[in-house]
Amino acid sequence: MNTTITDIFFDLDHTLWDFDKNSEMAFDRIFKSKFPHIKTEDFILKYAPINQECWKLYQHDKITHQELRYNRLKFSFDALELEVSDEDIHQIAIDYIDFLTDNNYLFDGAIEVLDYLKAKYRLHIITNGFANVQDKKINNAALSGYFNTITNSELAGVKKPNSIIFDYAINVAKASKENSIMIGDCLDADVNGALNAGLDAIFFNDKKIEAPDNIKQINHLLELKKYL
Repeated sequence: MNTTITDIFFDLDHTLWDFDKNSEMAFDRIFKSKFPHIKTEDFILKYAPINQECWKLYQHDKITHQELRYNRLKFSFDALELEVSDEDIHQIAIDYIDFLTDNNYLFDGAIEVLDYLKAKYRLHIITNGFANVQDKKINNAALSGYFNTITNSELAGVKKPNSIIFDYAINVAKASKENSIMIGDCLDADVNGALNAGLDAIFFNDKKIEAPDNIKQINHLLELKKYL
């Protein structure tokens, strides 16, 4: 146990909640029902990197919430050279959000590590996701009981990596920066965002990408026991 840490802040998507797996299942349901000519695996190969780039733009306020939802689909269909009407794209965007939270796969070790940490620390969420969607994910995955506070970018008025969202979360949690740590999968939004705001951070690097040597990192959630 780290005796200086009292509060742990988690990212949600791609850190606890297995966004990629749950997302693929939502698209598979949509395509099999209404667009059987679209192969989910082919779509996901194009969609995954496009969605990531769109989120980066959204995090830095370069596109809106609506543009994010439209662009990531439009660009993916264009990359596959599929003709899909704007009307259909808008409906897919709606269905996708509706279906996404029906699937609640978590990363391996998520519940075990939350049980372990909950006994020793106060736990919190800081997410850039949309409030109503994130609340459904947390509740449907039976995660709500683990967290003292949940901060989303709509409440804070800014998105990670902006230091204001970390200040907001610390204030809501009645925590102190020097006794807090952030755990997330995004070097920019979660790790550098937290470090620049004055919190410690651990990079959840399940994809084992190259990261700076001075960054604390784990490849599996249960490795948090080494630090905490």
